[in-house]
Parts: sequence; structure tokens; C-alpha cells
Amino acid sequence: MHIVEALPMERNPRRVVVLLLLPALAAMLSLSSCCASSSSAVVGGGGQQLLHPVILIPGSGGNQLEARLTDDYRPSSLTCRVWPLVRGRGGWFRMWFEPSVVVAPLTRCFAERMMLYYDADADDYRNAPGVETRVSDFGSTSTLRYLDPTLKLLTGYMDTLATTLEKAGYEEGQSLFGAPYDFRYGLAAPGHPSRVGGAYLDRLRLLVESACAANGGRRAILVAHSLGGLYALQLLARAPPAWRAAHVERLLTLSSPWGGAVEIMRTFASGNTLGVPFVNASLIRAEQRSSESNLWLLPTPKVFGNTTLVVSERHNRTYSAKNVTQFLQDIGFADGVEPYRARTRPLGEVLPEPGVPVTCLVGTGVDTVESLVYGEDGFDAGPVKVVYGDGDGTVNLASLVGPIKAWSDSPTQVLDVVELPKVSHMGILKDKTALQQILRIVQSINLNATSTSHQST
Repeated sequence: MHIVEALPMERNPRRVVVLLLLPALAAMLSLSSCCASSSSAVVGGGGQQLLHPVILIPGSGGNQLEARLTDDYRPSSLTCRVWPLVRGRGGWFRMWFEPSVVVAPLTRCFAERMMLYYDADADDYRNAPGVETRVSDFGSTSTLRYLDPTLKLLTGYMDTLATTLEKAGYEEGQSLFGAPYDFRYGLAAPGHPSRVGGAYLDRLRLLVESACAANGGRRAILVAHSLGGLYALQLLARAPPAWRAAHVERLLTLSSPWGGAVEIMRTFASGNTLGVPFVNASLIRAEQRSSESNLWLLPTPKVFGNTTLVVSERHNRTYSAKNVTQFLQDIGFADGVEPYRARTRPLGEVLPEPGVPVTCLVGTGVDTVESLVYGEDGFDAGPVKVVYGDGDGTVNLASLVGPIKAWSDSPTQVLDVVELPKVSHMGILKDKTALQQILRIVQSINLNATSTSHQST
């Protein structure tokens, strides 16, 4: 990450907070279409190269979230009543990521507004009372490229990847698009409603269709990072085969946690600041537990089986992926048991074939949490011992490659897995070797499109 359009520090005190956060922001990010009507092409020495549109689907931390407070909002403190002091654009303000949340009183306000609540009667999740949220710039890559898209203060997340694609001839809003979402929500197993997650899949489907139409009917390449890969898979799995064949050329995933991650169990047990300084994990733990997508990312029995993932000396008990419900109860989150059991666990038990060619890029050889030991002081005190194994620093290697190996046995499913040694979960978006691999895949697809077009004329 680097500062862009930097102003003298004394003119903008907000930048002081941002600069203090620079070393930690990368770690924290780890866990109406604007299509143009003309087709995209690049003129090169060999003639006109046709481009398949690319749609970038971020992981959880790469999405920007705005909020607005209504009369039903009941703040827990005077600070939460008056903050933020200025609410522009009809009362909307930036909620994720807003650097000022490192201040403890504001951390509490942030947490109570970010909370989700499971409505057992409706069998679905909703926002906290009096809190409306939205994701802006759907279809654009702006919020994926800047931690502060309004000021364009810090480039990060998918900026390097988007810039790499632009240098190869892609153009924002014409052949290059972004598909951000409210990362707190997830999807549910068939038979269970998922209002927010389902609406996102509908918007994503329409974006894919618009991108194809704007580029001469050429099928889209979906480039999805982390949690975005799970969303992309569900989009494809729930779409008719004819739609997939007509609209999607390839799914390219980067560090997708197909079978969950052990690291997320630490988040549920004791909270996880993800390296952000000054933040008290206990202030954000309840909010992190309430996230439907975090339940989706818990380790799946299919991948981790009976392997001990967490030990509690206080409870004299061990936890594997097969007794996560007991784990949720023992950490004091019984409210999460039923939605986990009925809505999210089934999604990880069966990973349907995408029905389009898939290339998975995964980082390996980076220390990744493999098991956690909690002492006599319980879960609130944090783990007393952490054992590391192979993976990308966030997702375990078994989860990155294990669940999708079955796809390679299918006579109709094309699957390539590319391992990138010493490339981390977030580093895969900036690492030179990873970017070269992504560009190689995209250019190969475009070269084939150009060659096919020449042959047909």
C-alpha cells in the first residue's frame, strides 16, 4: 500500500490515523451496472485483440460498506448518538472501513452498528434495529481499489490487479467491472431464505449478462478472491447450464477457503483484531460472531474430519470440525448453533461442480493456524498456544485444494490448480508471480477469442 494524492499532514489530521494503521490494514483485509455499450478490443501488432470482460469479486475485507441511522436506532452511549458528527448524502456515512474505529468508544459504536441478528421466525439475518446499510459503486472497481474511494487516499486490495489488467488493455466500466457486496451476510442451504445474499447473486448475474452484452457477446471471466470464490461458485451452481455456457468463460479463484479455516475459530472464541493496533478484541467479538459469512467459513467436517482444531483446558474438551456446535455453545454463542447447523454447514458439505472451466491459484508454505489451545482462564483470555501448519497464512492448505479435487475426476469439469510457494492470502493480489499467472490465463483466453474471430471471418 502507498499514499496517493498526499497532502501536508497538518492540513488533514485524519491522515495521521490512517498512517498509523498502514502496517495493519493489509492484515485486516484478509479475512445498477455501469456497462458501456461498445465492445472492447486492443489494437496490437497482430491486429485487433478481442477481450473477454473481467469481473472482480472481492473477499470480505475488500468491500466498502455505508450506513444510515433511522429513528429506530437506540445508541448505547452518548458517543454513539452523536458520531459521526457530519452525515452527508442523505445521512449515509462510511462504516467499513473507517479508521477512526480504533478509538475505543467508537469501536463500541462500530460494533453495535455492524451486528447482524438471526430472526428464527423468518429463518434469515437482518441488520441491527435502526441501521440501514448499502454497498456503493456496484459494477465499478473504485471501492475495490481504494480504502477511501472518496478521497482516493490509499490504494490497496485489488488495485494492483486492476492496474495490471488495465495495462493489458482492459478499461474500467467497459471490459473491467467490480462486484462488491455486504460481506457480513452469506448464503444459505437450499430451502432456507437468504434475502441479502440472494439479492447479491441476482445483481451479479445481471452484471455478468450486461458485461457480455457490452463486449460483443464474449463470455465473462470471473476473478474471485477468498470468500468471493464461494459466492461465485454458488452463482454458477444455481444457474442453468445454458446460462453458464452462454455467459461465463472461466472462473479464476484466488485463495478461496473451500473448506473453511481454523483461524475463524479463534475469531469466534476470543475475537480477532487481525493485527489492527489499539482495538480491544472483546469489543468486536460479538459483532464478529454475528456475521453470517463467518459461520460459513468455519472448518467443514468434509475437509478437517476428526482432527483436533481447538483444545479447552478449562472445559477439558477438544473440538474438531465435527463438533463445532458444541464449540459454539461452550464459547457462549448458543444463538449461532441453529443457523450454523441448518443454513451454513450444508454449503460446505457438498461443493457442486461449477460447470465452467476453473483455475484455482493458492498460496502455500506460509505459517497458518492449524490448532489452538485455550488455558484455564477460558476463551476470553485468548489462546495460550498456537500450532501452525501449511497454507497461505489465513486458509489451511487442506481447505484450499482438498474439497475441489473431486472436480478433477469429472469428465466434464475442467480444473487447474496452481500453487504459489510463499504467497500469502492477501499477497496473492500483489505478488508478481501471482499477477503474471493471472495475466497469462486472461491473455490466453483473449488470444483464443481473437484467433477464433479471425478464423470465422
